[in-house]
Amino acid sequence: MASITLISHTQQPLLKPRQFLQTQKTHQVSFQFPKTRSSRTTMAAAAPLKKRYPGEAKGFVEEMRFVAMKLHTKDQSKEGEKESESLPFAKWEPTIDGYLRFLVDSKLVYDKLEFIVDKAVFPEYGEFKNTGLERSECLTRDLEWFKEQGHNIPESLSSSSGFVYCNYLEELSEKDPQAFICHFYNVYFAHSAGGRMIGKKVAQKLLDNKQLEFYKWKDDDLSSLLQNVREKLNRVAESWSREEKNHCLEETEKSFKFSGDILRLILS
Repeated sequence: MASITLISHTQQPLLKPRQFLQTQKTHQVSFQFPKTRSSRTTMAAAAPLKKRYPGEAKGFVEEMRFVAMKLHTKDQSKEGEKESESLPFAKWEPTIDGYLRFLVDSKLVYDKLEFIVDKAVFPEYGEFKNTGLERSECLTRDLEWFKEQGHNIPESLSSSSGFVYCNYLEELSEKDPQAFICHFYNVYFAHSAGGRMIGKKVAQKLLDNKQLEFYKWKDDDLSSLLQNVREKLNRVAESWSREEKNHCLEETEKSFKFSGDILRLILS
């Protein structure tokens, strides 16, 4: 800051050098120039601005949603950015055998997710017990219904997409909670949205519009169940560093790949 020293100009008798210096010190006046608008602007510009991530202001779940939507194809969502590399959803022609394989592999994944949450190697997993979004028991009832209709239920193979995904989730959950939470979020929330659309289309094509238990929720109020889990996810993420949050977001693409491999079984 600029400052100057002013000397009093009142008339005084001549002083000896030492007396003059002592008098000069007693009459020193110090002041600062007021900050001009330009100087304030310069100082503000010099201050580093915190980077804001898309959705950050609404909570970490919104960040995850933003990243997930960007990975959708343009025919799946208006927010999607990817070009579709396979048959558009609207033109799907599911088969009953493929759908059964999809349900069997999906059950493997939901069994594993519920097991990991119940075991809670990391305390934050315990937040997601009994949320009402669980699907394992529903899938058990659906597969039993198909069996009663005379369909053969395919066995779970160690080479199946669901089995491979389960192994990955198990390994991830033991050492990388942020990445595991990413998969937890994407599996459950994707099923509650696009998954229901797929279920409805398959029901129209193959099941005479029968709605499976897989697409029903106990309280019949899915929005409140999802909101409860959103709040839990946001609370858990509050203790994460920015680096840990980014690591979680980076796992989204792998989550899409594993789930996509299982989803494509419907067309096999």
